[in-house]
Amino acid sequence: MGAASETRTGTNSQVKPGEPGRFRVLMHNDDYTTMEFVVQVLQKVFHKTTTEANQIMLSIHFRGVGVCGLYPYDIAETKVDRVHVLAREAGFPLRCSLEGE
Repeated sequence: MGAASETRTGTNSQVKPGEPGRFRVLMHNDDYTTMEFVVQVLQKVFHKTTTEANQIMLSIHFRGVGVCGLYPYDIAETKVDRVHVLAREAGFPLRCSLEGE
């Protein structure tokens, strides 16, 4: 069942047919990726300010996961792929995933 056909009851937010669903891009903590690299990626890929990037990085560090943003599926998937490419090029195992809204 796709997000575009999903209807939520009891809330004001309903996804209508043909309307793109929105997905959270989650970044996951690991023991190897530096905090500095995470901040750089958040600024470069997700266009976060230094303050926002540091707040998200600390959430990732202390909670194990942080929300990078909420996007339509295609954009979210592209951002996840971009993070994985940058991490691989830098030699880090940093991972992102998608979660439906």
